[in-house]
Amino acid sequence: MKKIRVVHIVPMLSPGGAERVAVHIVRGLNRQRYEPVVISYTGRLGCDLDRLLEEAGIEVHYLGKQSGFDYRMYYRLPPVLKACRPDIVHTHLHVLRYALPLLFPLNKTPVLHTVHNLADREIEPRLRWLQRYALNHGVLPVSVAEEVAVSLGRLYGIQRCRVISNGIPTDRYARPEVPRKEWRAREGLQEDDVLLVCVARFWPQKNHALLLKAFRHGPAADPKARLVLVGEGVLREQLEEQARKLGLSGQVHFLGLRTDVPEVLGASDIFVLSSDFEGNPLSVMEAMASGLPIVSTAVGGVPSLFENGQEGLFVQPGEVQGLSNAMSALLGNREARQSLGMAAARRAKAKFDVSTMVHAYEALYEGLVNQTQRLKAEGDVLHQQGVSLRQI
Repeated sequence: MKKIRVVHIVPMLSPGGAERVAVHIVRGLNRQRYEPVVISYTGRLGCDLDRLLEEAGIEVHYLGKQSGFDYRMYYRLPPVLKACRPDIVHTHLHVLRYALPLLFPLNKTPVLHTVHNLADREIEPRLRWLQRYALNHGVLPVSVAEEVAVSLGRLYGIQRCRVISNGIPTDRYARPEVPRKEWRAREGLQEDDVLLVCVARFWPQKNHALLLKAFRHGPAADPKARLVLVGEGVLREQLEEQARKLGLSGQVHFLGLRTDVPEVLGASDIFVLSSDFEGNPLSVMEAMASGLPIVSTAVGGVPSLFENGQEGLFVQPGEVQGLSNAMSALLGNREARQSLGMAAARRAKAKFDVSTMVHAYEALYEGLVNQTQRLKAEGDVLHQQGVSLRQI
């Protein structure tokens, strides 16, 4: 049986959640049935995703895109995409501005686009007309959460959208390679410190400024409390300065980008997310799989990931005191942390494993290929009938 060649197009292979989802999908596909390929607009960024793809033996094309608008993509992408000979094209994030002109002439090749964030947050306003046109004229939208699907209806008038929730390799997070005590010693943290960890890029959406204020308002009063921030981004220097002004330099640890996130989570006690909006964040799933209780703003698809009071605590977005109170409640109650964390791990294993997501995409791919083959066969029959009629 001929393998199905699926080409994923991403803006870049950076540590973001959407890019990681794409890598999880291609790595998880049944290689007896599928031949995955990845096209990244930028060059190699040195992220762990490059290594994961290499280890899996997956073909990757880097196009060397520069920052901002780069007209060269209009002539760099076509020959690469044509040489890939895709049976299916799967796009992510804001790649359609360069890819869309090439997709429709691909001999009716099915194209699907995963929407990773709320529709009004996925792409800049001036390019929404292109997204609206694509998703209403042949590009099949797939949303990562019900709230994302609803947002597509609000913004683009798409009333029915398939939902495939994100997934993660839960076993990797349940079994960190470096023991908790050893990891803490390496990072200069004490065994009895209580670590509140946030894994998120330093970007306005994540609202780390709110998190720092909330930490200062309550948890920081405990000398054993430590706020551990994993990530990079344009706001890092500003946030470091804010931490200094709040007198938190000794209790807030900026770890930068890390390739050992399972070990970071395994050595922590509470996971915190202070975002103003979200799609279906992998970071919450990863923390749950690591056995951490969650404190998070109730935004986007987050409320579908866990139940308030069962695996963690919800707070309203933008509320400093609410976030501070929730962190303090878990900080001072080790028994509650352990109970919620154990429940979170069970839920993650049952609902968030990457295999569930991959199987859903495989079923979608099979349906699209079968539909394409059926339409082609019907077209061939009509063509033959037309030839026969002309011969009469």
